[in-house]
Amino acid sequence: MPKRILIQLDCDAQPSTFDAVVAVDAGADVLLRHGGVTPENVASLVHGAMFTRGGADLASTAIFIGGSDVAAAEAVAARVRGTFFGPVRVGVLLDPSGANTTAAAAVVAAARHLPLKPGEKPQSRALVLGGTGPVGQRVARLLAGRGANVTVASRTLRRAEDVVQQISAKLPQAAVSAAEWTGSVRSDTALAKLVEQIDLIVAAGAAGAKLLDAPGRALARAAKVIIDLNAVPPAGIEGVVANDKARPDGGAVVYGALGVGGTKMKIHKAGIDRIFTQTDAFLDAEDLLTIGEQL
Repeated sequence: MPKRILIQLDCDAQPSTFDAVVAVDAGADVLLRHGGVTPENVASLVHGAMFTRGGADLASTAIFIGGSDVAAAEAVAARVRGTFFGPVRVGVLLDPSGANTTAAAAVVAAARHLPLKPGEKPQSRALVLGGTGPVGQRVARLLAGRGANVTVASRTLRRAEDVVQQISAKLPQAAVSAAEWTGSVRSDTALAKLVEQIDLIVAAGAAGAKLLDAPGRALARAAKVIIDLNAVPPAGIEGVVANDKARPDGGAVVYGALGVGGTKMKIHKAGIDRIFTQTDAFLDAEDLLTIGEQL
């Protein structure tokens, strides 16, 4: 059997070392790393993957698309998809900034405690803090796709509304809305009422940004699951620590970044294995969530 060759296409000037290490640990025999990848220069790299092997051997070549700029990575992914034709294609995994695998892992964790199933009427109310960032957008989209009533919260209302529009365009039946998150829950009656009614809170803000303080957390009396994806102090949600994994906290269970991280790594590695077995695999956030649910 030919060696497994993973072609790492990174939109940043320097390809991610994290993604490279995970690729090797997931079973890639050879890793070809390319930085500064754009929609304009990616076609020749894809052609190199498509035309050097044939038949069953083509499955031993795969592509990973990453980088810190999610929009840029998605543009590259669209160009990669358009370069394939017929059966001449290789498996692709899209995970810029780890956003897709992290979001998938967070939803897998939440679904252990809440009814989150596709195609059902909204049963759970979810609040995504930092919902306009790379991870937050995908958490919101995946939750909406699993039947949650999702509020996307951001310090800038227009950005939250833009995310809502993007989700609604992809999922017309989704129950999703926007909220301006001032952080002052105690002094904002509308935000206080919102937090009091929420079943699931996910904080997906920037590293070291506190999004929900202790008084705000105390208002979340109905919350059954609280997830903070920030691993850098201070915590995104006060009282949650990185190692928390389904830790009981009042009427809720809480997860920290490392508590979710184990599942994220399993999804990442399983995704890489999948693209080496299916040449037509093109794994985005929803596909990675399905993989996570099957683990």
